[in-house]
Amino acid sequence: MKALISNDDGITASGILAAKKAVEDLCDCYVIAPETQQSGIGHALTLYDPLRVNEYTLRDGSIGYGVSGTPTDAVTLALFEIMDEKPDIMISGINTGFNIGKAELTTSGTLGAAIEAASFGIPTIAISLEVTRDDVKFENGEIQIDFDFAGKMLKKLTKIVLKKGFPEGIDLLNL
Repeated sequence: MKALISNDDGITASGILAAKKAVEDLCDCYVIAPETQQSGIGHALTLYDPLRVNEYTLRDGSIGYGVSGTPTDAVTLALFEIMDEKPDIMISGINTGFNIGKAELTTSGTLGAAIEAASFGIPTIAISLEVTRDDVKFENGEIQIDFDFAGKMLKKLTKIVLKKGFPEGIDLLNL
């Protein structure tokens, strides 16, 4: 089993490593995300600038790929250039800050990445964690955030999705 893990917070964000940690014993994880913070960019694509992919050594010692564009660009490049085959599941997050209101659903880069994967029929989980401190919403791995509960829920749901899939006509779950 293979999982594509991306986000809108950037390749160095703590949440992406928390997502990887939550599911890495269930499947091979490919971490491919924007190089920089991309919150609020929605489902945008980079059209007029060249896209670059750079290999990163993540804080856990594993390899990930940073894309110079948007979350949607990262997922597109993951699916068509970086990964050998379509993943069994895509996880977008764990995002710092929730994505549950009408505005967040259309502007969230986390959901933009998830929508891109789901549009190719890949079962996708977008997961966010509410944070109440403004100074941690755009962290880059330097501030400690407790992702334990979100990680446990992600692992539990990932097991179910990998085993049973989603109901007919559903490709995306937003937590």
